[in-house]
Amino acid sequence: MSGTSVAALLVSHDGGRWLPTVIQGLRAQTRPVDRVLAVDTGSKDGSADLLEEAFGPDAVLRTAGATHFPAAVDLALERLSGEAAAPDGPVEWVWILHDDANPDPAALATLLAAAQEHPEADVLGPTLREWPSLRRLLEVGITISGTGRRETGLERGEFDQGQHSAVRRVLAVNTAGMLVRRRVLEELGGFDDQLPIFGNDLDFGWRAAAAGHTTLVVPGAVVFHAEAAHRGVRRTPLTGRHTHYQERRAALYTLLVNSRGRALPFQVLRLGLGTLVRMIGFLLVRSVGEALDELAALVSLYSSPRRILAARRERQGRQVADPAEVRALLAPPWLPYRHGLDFVSDLAAAATHQAADVAERRRAAAIERDPSSLAARRPVTDDDEEAFEDSGAVARFLTNPIAVLLSLFVLAAVLSAREAFGTVVGGGLSPVPDSAGAWWGLYLESWHPLGQGTAVPAPAYVLPLALVASVLGTGLSVSALLVLAVPAGVWGAWRFLRVVGRLVSYRGAPRWVLLWGATTYALVPVTSGAWGDGRLGPVVAAVLLPWLAHAALGFADPSADRRWRAGWRTALLLALTTAFAPVAWLFGLAVGLVVVAAAFAIVPSAMRDRSTWGPPATAIAAVPVLLAPWWVPLLLHGAAAGLVLDIGRLPTPRVESLDLLTGRLGELGAPWWLGAILLAAAVLALVPRATRIPVLVCWVVALVAGALAAVLGNLTITLDATTTQPGVSFLVVVLQGAFVVAATLGGQGLLLGSAPRRPAGRSLVAAVAVLAAVVPIGGLVWFGAGGHDRLADAEDTDIPAYMVQSSRTGDAHGILVVRGSVEDGLTYTIRRGDGVTLGEDEILDLDTADAGFTELVTTLLSRPTPGVVSALADEGIEYVVLPAPADGSVAAALDATPGLVQASAEERTTRAWQVARPLDQDAVDGPRSWLRIGLLVLQAVAIVVVAVLCAPSTRRGRR
Repeated sequence: MSGTSVAALLVSHDGGRWLPTVIQGLRAQTRPVDRVLAVDTGSKDGSADLLEEAFGPDAVLRTAGATHFPAAVDLALERLSGEAAAPDGPVEWVWILHDDANPDPAALATLLAAAQEHPEADVLGPTLREWPSLRRLLEVGITISGTGRRETGLERGEFDQGQHSAVRRVLAVNTAGMLVRRRVLEELGGFDDQLPIFGNDLDFGWRAAAAGHTTLVVPGAVVFHAEAAHRGVRRTPLTGRHTHYQERRAALYTLLVNSRGRALPFQVLRLGLGTLVRMIGFLLVRSVGEALDELAALVSLYSSPRRILAARRERQGRQVADPAEVRALLAPPWLPYRHGLDFVSDLAAAATHQAADVAERRRAAAIERDPSSLAARRPVTDDDEEAFEDSGAVARFLTNPIAVLLSLFVLAAVLSAREAFGTVVGGGLSPVPDSAGAWWGLYLESWHPLGQGTAVPAPAYVLPLALVASVLGTGLSVSALLVLAVPAGVWGAWRFLRVVGRLVSYRGAPRWVLLWGATTYALVPVTSGAWGDGRLGPVVAAVLLPWLAHAALGFADPSADRRWRAGWRTALLLALTTAFAPVAWLFGLAVGLVVVAAAFAIVPSAMRDRSTWGPPATAIAAVPVLLAPWWVPLLLHGAAAGLVLDIGRLPTPRVESLDLLTGRLGELGAPWWLGAILLAAAVLALVPRATRIPVLVCWVVALVAGALAAVLGNLTITLDATTTQPGVSFLVVVLQGAFVVAATLGGQGLLLGSAPRRPAGRSLVAAVAVLAAVVPIGGLVWFGAGGHDRLADAEDTDIPAYMVQSSRTGDAHGILVVRGSVEDGLTYTIRRGDGVTLGEDEILDLDTADAGFTELVTTLLSRPTPGVVSALADEGIEYVVLPAPADGSVAAALDATPGLVQASAEERTTRAWQVARPLDQDAVDGPRSWLRIGLLVLQAVAIVVVAVLCAPSTRRGRR
């Protein structure tokens, strides 16, 4: 462009490693610049000397190291304004460059040609490519999303192949290579001082667009950018060690000061919630520093609203463009959600790749142990992968018998669980509350308005139930746990058995053996009778156990880092399992002691390494911390029995020795001979030599479970509400699981041996297969036949509906329910609110009876007086109910008691009376426990920390 004067403005700070090339690129421009002005901000590597040598002392301004980029640009503009006009006229264009941005020789000429072709353009920018690769695209114009993400419109790692060739309007271009009219730069006040190093290009572009100026990206012009500050290659006093903090603060500031006024409240709320979501995402990928940077950036801006408001006022004075025109330059509103899906896929890919890496390292370890093995002579190929995993195509699925049988098994299991469709109750399962809020309240409160009020803590499993119910609802959550128990058990068992099989042989267990093992184990909660009795504890524990065992296998990983990560994963899964089956922690402690003792006896030197015994010890020790809001109050309130009781209604089914060996929890279990066949298969699994050692390990686990069950089975726990046996249902599941793994390994060892090569051996294998198949087939047929459960749609109650409705109006509207007779003995319960719902059973069972109230009820039923009735009102009792058949002598005494109004008239039915006295609305209120609040905070922090420590590592690609 003839008659056009261009001044190159180069800002540098410790850029000595790039400046020689940048200077050479600036001198090689096919359209030379008319004036070069460099600003060096306190470089300590000789950058200023290089610039003076190249352009002369008059062309270089030396400033302090604390001078930020906007201030450096302002100093250069002041120098240009104070100088005499150039020979070609006053400087019209300013070409801004960084000390790590090397321009292509034709860059300036291409930008000026585009400016001549588009005279309306006031700001132009080049294509940015990565330096030193020179091919990967960094930016072809930029914009910003509603969440503050810098959007380039490029794919990750996209190379420049000429696909972006059109000159187009954009919101902003990078300051590395930005060509801007000098008058526009001065009119807009340069760059914002609140954006010292990052984000000033986006803010400037947004302000320019709002002021009616046009920004174009010219893809034909190329600048190679090292992005030294962004990548952390160079640290300055402005970036410090927290580059992510500076970038995120700049993004939030840009959105807050440039958004429309009416959208500002929504933007403030959105950015606050979005920051929390982003923090969770960074924690999931173990980027704790970046998560803290997100929070710090938000707090930095929200704590100084005056600064935001002042910047908004300054911008409002320059807005002349149509807001709709500016909004069109911003990123589409749906783009953040797509990035969220990308993040989830990245996390899943990281977990998948990590699993593949673990499998490959285990194979390498096997080769190292036995260089002559088949694993060393033959590499793993794609043909070795299970067809179950890659049966995406319909044709392949239909020709894969394993996939078809598994699908039919899952379908049959879901149909067999038809009794659990919808809301269910019965057996050991209490009704669910109306909403997830009831579970949240039960878990968070330190005093429960149950009975006469109690401080016994809510059971630990209420928290995961509340989390699931917040999405699915209470009824559907419990139904899903029961209906999906068998399918989820198949998934976990298949995964675990496949890994165990590959530890024995690189080929792994044959798929038919895996099919038998996975389906047999998945039916354990059903055939044991736990499912039919509504015992959520063993049902959920059976689903979690394979994943817990798989995590514990990581203790044998050769890498110390992965052993520690396995420890944290085991801790998290063990805590979740313990929440549903409290005895799981005792079992984990016992197994841990046995394994560590055995390891010390076999390899004493290895035990000197803390990373050998530390991960299992951490897994055990972390559980009480993760479950602190349940564990500590139980001990403080004298309810430690809850640490060894099964969840659900008491008493639990009694387990005898035969039941323990055959996997039965009560009369609702499958025929005992199915369990006996499995036991026999586990014993015979000791015969094949190839798998005898891992089978012995399974038997060691089974013996520990059996010994612990024998100790607990001989104990009797006496509570005020009932007498029961400690919960051993989890140990029954463990025993059955150990038997299944042992039998599966035995089957693998039998097929690896020489027996299948001989005719007699093949007959033996066929006979064993037929006998073994009886277990899963018989269990599934028995389950499908139905009639083996106590589950129902709703619970029968003898309390009139209007009384139930009244009790839901407040905790003080209690109902005293008296059952039995004078001859056989009378018992009482108190119903409040929705009655006893799931999660409240354990609280009432572990609570100590109020002796004073018991005496009051005794007096009411034997010698009722008006004073007793008034005392009932003070205790928050509105109705007294005698369910049918009501004892006649008790009913007659209550009929004649002043202050009790008959609420039922029919004979030989439920009798009821209303307390005609003012109720004490604070009758069941209790104190707030700050200890409980502290324990809840401790648990929340512990869960986050452990989740971060056990999560797979991933690094998202930079722009």
